[in-house]
Amino acid sequence: MAPSTVFMEPDNLLTPKEKNKLRKPVVEKMRRDRINSSIEQLKLLLEKEFQRHQPNSKLEKADILEMTVSYLKQQSQLQMKRSFHKSSQFDFREGYSRCLQEAFHFLSLHKVRTETQTKLLIHFQK
Repeated sequence: MAPSTVFMEPDNLLTPKEKNKLRKPVVEKMRRDRINSSIEQLKLLLEKEFQRHQPNSKLEKADILEMTVSYLKQQSQLQMKRSFHKSSQFDFREGYSRCLQEAFHFLSLHKVRTETQTKLLIHFQK
């Protein structure tokens, strides 16, 4: 008979606590890599914005995050202003349309049309 050797995997020799201790630095490195990758993506996406504010400086991660937050707040405010402006335009058009309908209704109540009524109706239809 040939001599047999027993091969035991190192993982089998470790307790769960020891396994976690070994895994923790790897998991932490993966987490840091994800964070760094995301910060680098932000830097690339907002590169023009960063150049406007700090053209010749090397940006630190905190700078990139702060400027990203600032940029997003600014964009949010612009979006709210645009939304308000569109809402105001809609309200104006809605009010004008309603006023026009009431004017047509009022002018149509009179059976006999005067020249002024006819001119008003033509003007409103433009």
